[in-house]
Amino acid sequence: MWKDFQKFVVRGNVVDLAVGFIMGAAFSRLVSSLVNDIIMPPVGLLIGRVDFGSLFINLSGENYASLAEAQAAGAATINYGVFLNTVIEFVIVAFALFVLIKQVNRLQRQPEEAQTAPASKVCPYCYTEIPMAATRCPNCTSQLASSE
Repeated sequence: MWKDFQKFVVRGNVVDLAVGFIMGAAFSRLVSSLVNDIIMPPVGLLIGRVDFGSLFINLSGENYASLAEAQAAGAATINYGVFLNTVIEFVIVAFALFVLIKQVNRLQRQPEEAQTAPASKVCPYCYTEIPMAATRCPNCTSQLASSE
């Protein structure tokens, strides 16, 4: 049983899946940092707030200065700023995957072979295949015009 498990684990598909999972997790952290540290601060500045991720709607009757304070108090909140960050992260990841898959498909496409002139033609009298340069059919001995 142990040998079967080892064969299963070292098969190419499992190893490829593990590498893809690790790369995906690293890419996810990279995109999260891009959104939270690069994209959202200017957007937050444009709407007049410093931290876009701290936007929330307080469902309890009390006032809280920040999302962290409301969460520490156990208040029910709708965290739409965090949700918007997540939506933007998703769009970036989806676009990156779209570009990646498009490039992989482009690289996998086989180059189209150049159109070459046919090497043979069909005799119009006996319908057998003969070389393109033939002027007389070797089967029915008919004289062929050079343009046929």
